Amino acid sequence: MKRRTFLLGTAAVAGGLALGYRVWSAGFDAQAAALAGTGTGAGALLAGWVKIGADDVVTVYVPHADMGQGTHTALAMMLADELDADWARVRTERAPADKAFANRFLAQGWVLQGWQLPSFLTSTVGAGFAEAARFINLQITGGSTAVRFTGQGLRVVGAAARSMLAEAAARRWQVDAKTLSVASSVVSHPPSGRSARFGELAADAATLTAPSDPQLKARRDHKLIGRSLPRLDVPAKVTGEMQYGIDLSLPDMLHAAVRSAPVHGGKLVAIDVAPALKFDGVERVVKLESSVAVVAKSFWQARRALDALHPVFDDGGNGGASTRTHFDQQARMLADGKASSVHRSGDAEAMLKAAPADRIVEATYRVPFLHHAAMEPINATAQFKKGELIVWAGEQDALGSKAALAASLGLAADKVTLHALPIGGAFGRRIAQTSQHLALVAEIAKVVSPRPVKMIWTREEDFAQGAYRPAVSTYIRAALGADGRPTAWSQVYVDLAGPGRREGYQIPYDIPAQSLNVVAGKTHVRTGTWRSVAHSQHAFYTECFMDELAAAAGRDPFEYRRDLLPTGSRLRKVLELAAEKAEWAKPLAPGAARGLALVESFGTIVAHVIEASLGADGSPQVHRVTAAVDCGDVCHPDNATAQVEGAIIMGLSAAIGEQITIEQGEVVQKNFPDYPLLTFANAPPRIDVHFLASDGPWGGLGEPGLPPVAPALANAMFAISGKRQRILPLTAAA
Repeated sequence: MKRRTFLLGTAAVAGGLALGYRVWSAGFDAQAAALAGTGTGAGALLAGWVKIGADDVVTVYVPHADMGQGTHTALAMMLADELDADWARVRTERAPADKAFANRFLAQGWVLQGWQLPSFLTSTVGAGFAEAARFINLQITGGSTAVRFTGQGLRVVGAAARSMLAEAAARRWQVDAKTLSVASSVVSHPPSGRSARFGELAADAATLTAPSDPQLKARRDHKLIGRSLPRLDVPAKVTGEMQYGIDLSLPDMLHAAVRSAPVHGGKLVAIDVAPALKFDGVERVVKLESSVAVVAKSFWQARRALDALHPVFDDGGNGGASTRTHFDQQARMLADGKASSVHRSGDAEAMLKAAPADRIVEATYRVPFLHHAAMEPINATAQFKKGELIVWAGEQDALGSKAALAASLGLAADKVTLHALPIGGAFGRRIAQTSQHLALVAEIAKVVSPRPVKMIWTREEDFAQGAYRPAVSTYIRAALGADGRPTAWSQVYVDLAGPGRREGYQIPYDIPAQSLNVVAGKTHVRTGTWRSVAHSQHAFYTECFMDELAAAAGRDPFEYRRDLLPTGSRLRKVLELAAEKAEWAKPLAPGAARGLALVESFGTIVAHVIEASLGADGSPQVHRVTAAVDCGDVCHPDNATAQVEGAIIMGLSAAIGEQITIEQGEVVQKNFPDYPLLTFANAPPRIDVHFLASDGPWGGLGEPGLPPVAPALANAMFAISGKRQRILPLTAAA
């Protein structure tokens, strides 16, 4: 168990024991109801997360951002299925950035990881997780946690609300609740023929105590889960009704264009503001520690005036840094042997020393910085008025961002309001730890108070000021036995996340002796989470090296992996399904080949088989991708398929051509022409996604489809050319 998991779990249990058998404290219950706008005729909040109106409209409060991933629909389905609500009357709203809506389901799921609590502990520990979530401001969107953790919690909420509605009807009619039936938002008493709509019972039901451990439906009894229902968010996106941060307009609003130090960590040294003040519409120039902002009546006026300025920034001592110096430093770190162990089984080093030299395989891999490259550039709007700050922004971590803003400005938490908006792409970019843009717009808002100001980053600023996927590397050695099977695996890898976030990525194959070690690297470049986080690099390392071992052993890559996995295991079944559906043994046309990779991440197992050839310039041309997925249950098949397909496209784009490079301390890439994303013309014409029926726990889906992509493609390139490419992106390596 990871240390952070143990500490959070201990805090949760301790908190629950101190609070007694309470799942929702009265104070936060009242706050949640107030924020949900309940009252006479406005509906009632049941079990803390679902509001039922007098008109029978069921509103599900979702503590996750809408970034296009479809989780609002999936989570509403999971709750509504257990509630037995009429789907035509189900709506969703983003939960307010308030501790009353801190995501205790995420805290509980993160710690327990599918472990079932004894029933007598459910309410006690549930209360503790609620308090722990409030304490750490937990309301994050990331880690493929929405369906697998929050969704399971909302199923409980739905079942609890159903029980409360039935109990309210039973008391009204003075009958046994067990004699009632619930369907399509109606509670019925068949013996007497009486019935009542949810809207008629909601107010009475809200006065009852929510059961902490209600009975959930068996899979066979699901009416909504498992169906591809129309997504709730699509109509507003198609019509343009959905408003993103960049669309926001407020009365008397100003606009800001910003330029920050091009070398991360640099400071503003000098600037002549006079040229900007000559432009029409410009209100003022705001000088900050590391940035300069022009504030005007329109964004284009602000941007034109900003282009007329020539601010002088220092480089924070990092002007000599480059991509080359970055990886040279990592090579030295990998070679000096000073690493911390993250996983050990057997004595890999001793076995490597004892193995004949011709049975040793070794390789060094590296991956570049990657930009999130979202379609909607960074933007946020803020208003500082009468000592209070209001922010409108699309953030993955609304409650955490609100807490960070309060801390940075020295304000009490109740003096900061954050209105969380939909996001036009994020992929990990808009997490509180890397949302420096919020503090920036807040500082500008203080200067122009009391008028609101919307800050939009140009695409060039968005590229220059990213929080990139770390550029890291690894060195691996393995020993092969006489039968070609690996007997020892020793690996040291660089992690830029710092000591508090070192994670071991265990090898899933049967290798008796394993030694995984980490060295903490450093960089002045701002880094952050990127889709699938560190699994994107570790999958590349591990699955490419497994192909190298298969080649050294003279074995077929699929058969080699299969024989190192337990018969009947979920991992082996997924690998076999992918090979079967991709027709692994079927010959291809000359010049084409297949590569495969198998990865477990975020509770889901995914195997990809990629069919590819080489273009005239040596770059990969992908013809077909076959994916096999075991994520336990599937809530919304169409959306689940779309998530895997989207991850495959993003993974291919990154593997083939994306990279952020550094020269003289600055990011070289300025805009999309310098950062080639995969286009429709180069996307694979065929992607097949197959879900494996499984009784495993619910897994994530937003991210697990990405990690196997790069190694599967790199392995296909080796099968075609006989040359091993150990550096991403593959086009640059070619």
